[in-house]
Amino acid sequence: MREQVLKSVGMGLFTLSAFVFIGLSFTIDINFKDSDLSDLINSENQSLANSISTLEPAPPVLMVGRLSDTFDEYNQSIVNQSGIPNETLSEILQKLESDPSKYDEPFIEENFDDEFVRERLKENTNWMIGRSWESYSDFEKNLKEKVSEVNQSVVNEYGIGSDRVTYLLPQVMQAGAPDWLKTGLMAWLIFGFGVLGGLLYALPLAYKHEGIHNDHIFHNKSQTRHYPAIIVFVCLVVFYIVLYQLPAYLTNQVVLLKPLAEKLAGTASDRWFLYGFLYTIAMTTMGFKMMLKYRGNQYQQVRTVSVLFFQIAFAFTLPQILTSFQLPAYDFKSAWPLEYTFFFDYRVEQYLNEGTLGIFLFGWGIALFAIGVPVLTYFYGKRWYCSWVCGCGGLAETVGDPYRHLSDKRLGAWQIERWLVHGVLVFAVFMTIWVAYTTFTGTSVLLGINSYDVRSVYGFSIGFVFAGAVGTGFYPIMGNRVWCRFGCPLAAYLGLVQRFKSRFRITTNGGQCISCGNCSTYCEMGIDVRWYAQRGQNIVRSSCVGCGVCSAVCPRGVLKLENKEEDGRINDNPILIGREGATLNL
Repeated sequence: MREQVLKSVGMGLFTLSAFVFIGLSFTIDINFKDSDLSDLINSENQSLANSISTLEPAPPVLMVGRLSDTFDEYNQSIVNQSGIPNETLSEILQKLESDPSKYDEPFIEENFDDEFVRERLKENTNWMIGRSWESYSDFEKNLKEKVSEVNQSVVNEYGIGSDRVTYLLPQVMQAGAPDWLKTGLMAWLIFGFGVLGGLLYALPLAYKHEGIHNDHIFHNKSQTRHYPAIIVFVCLVVFYIVLYQLPAYLTNQVVLLKPLAEKLAGTASDRWFLYGFLYTIAMTTMGFKMMLKYRGNQYQQVRTVSVLFFQIAFAFTLPQILTSFQLPAYDFKSAWPLEYTFFFDYRVEQYLNEGTLGIFLFGWGIALFAIGVPVLTYFYGKRWYCSWVCGCGGLAETVGDPYRHLSDKRLGAWQIERWLVHGVLVFAVFMTIWVAYTTFTGTSVLLGINSYDVRSVYGFSIGFVFAGAVGTGFYPIMGNRVWCRFGCPLAAYLGLVQRFKSRFRITTNGGQCISCGNCSTYCEMGIDVRWYAQRGQNIVRSSCVGCGVCSAVCPRGVLKLENKEEDGRINDNPILIGREGATLNL
């Protein structure tokens, strides 16, 4: 009864916190009437600031659309004033009298007053002058396309270009957020209730006997792809979509952390600070649950403390402190190719411009993936990173732990995993080659492929879709290591070293195996551990992250994580029956 009350109260507090957090986007108005936008919008665009200040107060879900329309209207006024509006274009087409040969530089000089427009039009349409056309409609279509490009250039020059709109929209929204949200009090209440709820929900584990209890794991609807899990799945995916693609809708949530961001980084909070904070407190809260769950297993407790330390200190706090000293934000534990932007031109320039410290950080990054990764993986397997250091793995082990049994153990899943994860690694390598070529030569095109296009595709497909929306959002559907299994390029790199050149293995004693299946059930990497245990074979798989849960849940002590000499690491024993000497020859 006591345990049930604690879980109910904890779930209630957490649900309340989540609803209030989400509700900030729907209930708290953004008001620009008394907002100072001078630091965001310069004096040349004062009419835009005036238009924004006239907008009626509204919550973010409505204000984002209104503000976007205001930017569009302002840019259209710039086009009407300094560009080529539709009326002007129609007049120009009439003057041509359906004769493309009349379109030449003297015609451009005569009919366009703005020097900037004339020059841009010449640059964009010089290939059209003197060319023979199959029909006048083809000429007209191409001219309209080029006029549109010229107008975009006008907007970039005199108005608010699309890239600047993307940056300004969340900034302007934050300026209009109510001041009382920025004091930190609401943050304490919302996140405090959420954390307290999580702790109370986990507390009943303290009243159970030591050891991992199945507790009808496959009968729990919240953990077996039933409607509660589907709700969590939808919420997580939607959150990542909004975070990456529509950050202005999170304005009220972002400003909650303004005091903390100013203390740590000396700057205002943004979506990435919000995400890092949520990531960290989620891991910490659920880490408490893991400490209770594994209180009888020292190895599990040590690695839980380890991933929490590296997340809190190295991934969240230290980069913010570096930023406060006007230094590059740097996660010392994040290695290429997981840190796929490491060789981007702007990153390299940033390091080199920071003098000795910047050069040290750049050298550290190179040494980490070139020396640190293979050496540490040789001695400890990929568990040194995936289970002890990595924030992605840490989130999977804490927040994602209730879904670890959902990892697909079928042969087909393993085959897809091999092709996908190593395909991402190859993609990352080739992208890095293109990017490095751009960085050190200043030329962005290699073999006819633009490096900026490659990095954009990689950033969207891997950085956002795979690592974010799928990697975390699909926990309730595909298990907690979706990203680690199918998408992480660093996991693929570590796995190759572990498989072919490492001292790490999981040894088995097949004669003691009772085929209960606990090991396979709890393997988050989709390995059918029981298959190996029945045969007395060492588990040497590139996907194994060495979490050790298979060993922790084994009732007979069949499985053991070991670092030994390479000799005898890979064995191939038949199924063992009963006594060690009795075998079934297949």
